[in-house]
Amino acid sequence: MDGRSHFHAELEIFTEKLLRMAALSRKAFGDAMRAFSGRDIALAKAVIDRDVEINRLECDLDEFCLRLLALEQPVALDLRRIVGGMRMIIDLERVGDEALHIAERAIFLAQLPAAPLPPHLDELAFRAEEMLDKALAAFQAGDADLAQEVCRMDADIGDLNVRVIKDALGLAEVESCSPKSLERAIHEVIAARSLERIGDKAANIAEATIFIVKGVSVKHHCRPF
Repeated sequence: MDGRSHFHAELEIFTEKLLRMAALSRKAFGDAMRAFSGRDIALAKAVIDRDVEINRLECDLDEFCLRLLALEQPVALDLRRIVGGMRMIIDLERVGDEALHIAERAIFLAQLPAAPLPPHLDELAFRAEEMLDKALAAFQAGDADLAQEVCRMDADIGDLNVRVIKDALGLAEVESCSPKSLERAIHEVIAARSLERIGDKAANIAEATIFIVKGVSVKHHCRPF
């Protein structure tokens, strides 16, 4: 195998590892939300325990990228694949962190008396999930148009978070702001903030995909390319 063939084989290994990390982060998010809505302490603890695997992959991928950059000195698309991938590694690890935070809230909530969740929480979770799924699909397919769609979706995620905060406080008021109702509201608000952050990370992943495919940076301002 010549030098370039070896390098491209290494790039494929890197992509496979990155997709593995993406799958683990996505599963952590889905399981965390199931634990949260289903008051499932065992599932929530499983999410927390599995976070170490995501962190281990982050370290492994970081070293892999640095080795490729140092030894192969890639250019053009190959360089963008590595640099864009390094950006994604950070965001995927943070998706795992936010899933862990949701799982922690799930454990606390499961120990409180059962009560309805804030009405807009499901919508916020659905939107964050949709953004993450589309962002990962865009990366895997090299689809800059789908990535741009994810960027546009990011505008609504903050508004939904504010609605959840209002919902949670409104439900606490119905219970005369009792200590238990306020404690429940705090955990729900923290979980909603994590969902908003997952949406933000999905938008970052979409931005990295656009950078890889088109060679343009849209960070901080997702504009049409």
